[in-house]
Amino acid sequence: MGLLRAGLCPGLTQDMVQLLRSRGIKTVVDLVSADLEEVAQKCGLSYKALVALRRVLLAQFSAFPFNGADLYEELKTSTAILSTGIASLDKLLDAGLYTGEVTEIVGGPGSGKTQVCLRVAANVAHGLQQNVLYIDSTGGLTASRILQLLQARTPEEEEQAGALQRIQVVRAFDIFQMLDVLQDLRGAVSQQVTNHMTRDRDSGQLKPALGRSWSFVPSTRLLLDTGQGAGASGSWRMACLTKSPRLPTGFQEMVDIGTWGTPVQSPTLQGDHM
Repeated sequence: MGLLRAGLCPGLTQDMVQLLRSRGIKTVVDLVSADLEEVAQKCGLSYKALVALRRVLLAQFSAFPFNGADLYEELKTSTAILSTGIASLDKLLDAGLYTGEVTEIVGGPGSGKTQVCLRVAANVAHGLQQNVLYIDSTGGLTASRILQLLQARTPEEEEQAGALQRIQVVRAFDIFQMLDVLQDLRGAVSQQVTNHMTRDRDSGQLKPALGRSWSFVPSTRLLLDTGQGAGASGSWRMACLTKSPRLPTGFQEMVDIGTWGTPVQSPTLQGDHM
């Protein structure tokens, strides 16, 4: 809420503003949260006038309540589902990546996290014609790797160049650089976050490395595994859904992260992408 000033609402005069400021009440928040009886005594103002003033300010500055139906309609117009370009992965994600959410991909070294992110970036930039911000924290991203994916998608050099231009790369090698990047974004872009794996000190089982406090941040979490059993070799990985707001967890899909495969259309809800 803003600073108190004459004319902000009916009844708020310059003399009243000066008296309130002399007692440390400078903003609308200061006034509506203050003990008005005490303020009236210290400032020599009418208690009834202050109560009336607070009611007017609350009416002017308070947020309007939303009912569930209105909130749902707003959600539909501001949410889109972006295909990853990998049909089996889209199936596991309930059609793809949802804008406005954080989707986390966890896995050990060599499990394919970077390759999946590159595939998603290439598909969004080329297939969906949308801009992508890729935050590289390991130095593993090169233009040649994305170009190879685009070349498998289309032989047209003009289309390849156009897709590359839609992918902006920022390198952030520590948490402070990462926070600077996210602060610059100011929520304008939905970021997808990958996470390494570590072993639990007591049980020895694998778990995401960012810790318990981070575990509550992502809406969706996928575990990529090279697979110690049959069928998971070469470019194939086992993807397991370990957290989701829409689907039961525990579902698994074999995912080919090496070849592009058949183009997948991205089903969307009403509204704009990103």
